[in-house]
Amino acid sequence: MQVIHRYQPTFAERYPVPFIVALLDMLIVIGSGMAAHEYRFGTLDMTGRYNTATLISSIVVVLCLALGGVYGSQRGHSFWRQLSILIVCWLSAAGILLALTFFLKVSDNYSRIWFSSMLAIGGSLCLVMRLVVYLTLRRVRASGMNLKSVLLVDSGGLSAGQLNNGDTLDEYGFRIAANLEYSPDAEWSKRLIEQIEEHRVHEVWLCLPLSEGGAIRSIMYELRHHTVAIRFIPEWGDIRLLNHKVSHIAGLYSLDLSCSPMDGPARLFKRLEDLVVGSAIISLILPVCLMVGVAIKVSSPGPILFKQYRMGINGKRFKVYKFRSMVVHKEKEGDVTQATRNDTRVTRVGAFLRRTSLDELPQFFNVLQGRMSIVGPRPHALAHNEYYKDLVESYMQRHKVKPGITGWAQVSGYRGETDTLEKMQKRVEYDLWYIENWTLWLDLKIIWLTVFKGFINKNAF
Repeated sequence: MQVIHRYQPTFAERYPVPFIVALLDMLIVIGSGMAAHEYRFGTLDMTGRYNTATLISSIVVVLCLALGGVYGSQRGHSFWRQLSILIVCWLSAAGILLALTFFLKVSDNYSRIWFSSMLAIGGSLCLVMRLVVYLTLRRVRASGMNLKSVLLVDSGGLSAGQLNNGDTLDEYGFRIAANLEYSPDAEWSKRLIEQIEEHRVHEVWLCLPLSEGGAIRSIMYELRHHTVAIRFIPEWGDIRLLNHKVSHIAGLYSLDLSCSPMDGPARLFKRLEDLVVGSAIISLILPVCLMVGVAIKVSSPGPILFKQYRMGINGKRFKVYKFRSMVVHKEKEGDVTQATRNDTRVTRVGAFLRRTSLDELPQFFNVLQGRMSIVGPRPHALAHNEYYKDLVESYMQRHKVKPGITGWAQVSGYRGETDTLEKMQKRVEYDLWYIENWTLWLDLKIIWLTVFKGFINKNAF
């Protein structure tokens, strides 16, 4: 008779941790309400309506946190992911509470200072509590405790190599207890079970290529008497993925291979960033734009602005605005000649504008129109898109987001003329990395680097 495998349960599996954390969050909101009352009115003795409002606030906050998945297992998730979810849930709770006071017509009965102070104190304390827990778990796990042991089924691919060499796996709450190279034979199944029993692992991770997908069913059948968690981590090989994740579509689960990250809250935050930062920049550059416009008009005949169709998000065409830096000329239909060093078409004023990136300033109006973003892949001429899309793999994936005035490729040194295929490949590689790893903080970092690296660049001519 085969012995059913049992492993030592972790602390979270023995005790109702989510209930305890939810209770602590509720106490934090109640304590924050009292502290805010002391700050606003000079006393902790709250009246009846403030007691009721504090209790309702604590319930709404906990419900929002629960719906946001905050009380689920955070093992395997980074602290920044936990922080972003926590912020969204608290903002949602604040919106719900404001809506309740509006529809119940009781907003005049409560102090706005008290309400905002309660949310600020409560949100900060919740954040501090989770930071303390995260740092404590990090230290505990570094000492070898509170880790789930994993049996890694290795096919020799990149994912298995990354997991074996990863320095942060302990931080996520896992450790590789053993590796087992996959082999499609009956003896291998016996070795799999022996390894599970010997190392008493919590989970089995199958790092297999898609060509071995049929083996998953047989492996799960062999492990039907075991309670270990089984995870499939596909080895994608040379397939270029973009924002890959699991989605729930039409009642079914979908493994997204190439999708835009600018959906849901991310899309809202990205647009707010463009509107706030873009409006502030335009208010500062208006005098500069006027002076540049006069200089262009005086120095050479022709329009002040240069307009050209470029490809925007999802392949939709739009007109991009730039200050004219060349003499007026015509090219053959479908041809776009890139500017080169000592290009005779560039005017004296235009050379200065291109070196200092001042010719890009009108694109901030494209940002306010919603056709561009401050940060994103730089838009190329339509003719260049047609040329490179067959030469650079995944070239068109860079159009899954709005094009930007500056980007990760530009601050990383890939700006200016792409006179070789290798340069364009590197630019696309950096663009796709940006799309895959987009965060609001990354955008702010790129904007900051642009101030020091992007305006004046030796590759701009």
